[in-house]
Formats: sequence, structure tokens, C-alpha cells
Amino acid sequence: MTNIENILQDKNVRPTAMRLLVYKALLEKNIALSLNELEDVLGRADRTTLYRTIKTFEDSGIVHAIEDGSGIAKYALCSPYCNAEAHRDLHLHFTCKICEETTCLTEYNIPKIKLPDNYLAEDVNLMVSGICKNCHS
Repeated sequence: MTNIENILQDKNVRPTAMRLLVYKALLEKNIALSLNELEDVLGRADRTTLYRTIKTFEDSGIVHAIEDGSGIAKYALCSPYCNAEAHRDLHLHFTCKICEETTCLTEYNIPKIKLPDNYLAEDVNLMVSGICKNCHS
């Protein structure tokens, strides 16, 4: 059994061929990818199966969705601490204005925000845009 299969099974997700391919693509690219970008990476993938795979991954705490201002959700792998009940990887995201890649900067955590009484935060997203290290050279 591969490491990816173990990761999926630990999250109670059956490791089908498509799920293994999607996880591997996200791992290898190491950037956030939209559904269209995943389709391009995977070649001839059934769009419905791909969408269901991403939805299953998101519901299981395997990936998180990123709104980077483009109007299209992108997906990146979660930290091992995320689960079906809560995504616990609150970190900075960076979008390059030149190559338009969105990257998780997991070493920069978003601090806990104290809200006024009777406010309940359900999602936090901190997006920084600029020029990435690859385009800056």
C-alpha cells in the first residue's frame, strides 16, 4: 500500500484510481489548482468524477478551497491536522500577478482573531498578491 493510499484511508476515503491521481497531482504541483487546471494536468479526466473527488477531499479535510480573487476556486492539500469536522490549517496564501499561481505559505499562520460577542467565524482567508520568487528573478 502506498503512502497516499494510507493518507486517504486515514481520512476514511477509499483510495480509488481517480482519488490517487488527484492527490498525487496536487502533491507534485505543490500549488493550488482549479478544476480546469487539474483537468489539464490529468489529461482526459471525467469532469464529474473530478468534481466529486475534490468535494470528497474537501469534506474529509484532505484539501481546502482558496478564493484568490480570480473568481475561480483553487484547491490545495491540507495539513495532516485537518479533518472532516474542521480545517485547522489557517495560513497565508500568495497569488503571483505574473504567473497567476496561488501558493500556500504554511509557515505563516493566520493568528487567532478575537471577534466581538455574538460573532462566529466560519472561515478565514488571508490572501497576499504580488510577484512570486520564480517570476521575481
